[in-house]
Amino acid sequence: MFPEFRELITRLKHQDHHFTHLFDRHNELDQKIKNMESHIQPGTHDEIEHLKKEKLRLKDDLYAYLKQQSAK
Repeated sequence: MFPEFRELITRLKHQDHHFTHLFDRHNELDQKIKNMESHIQPGTHDEIEHLKKEKLRLKDDLYAYLKQQSAK
């Protein structure tokens, strides 16, 4: 995700609690969605769609945060 910000992501994951929280939550949702789609974890179609929307919102938030931090 966001290869153009790879170095910044690495730095922020070690220095910025807010960024780390967003990043970890995005990854948690991604794994949960994969588990539900693979029937490893129970989940309805509506639940999966809701999680996908939340994950997309987080991805947008991460991108905006990365753009903001890269401009500093």
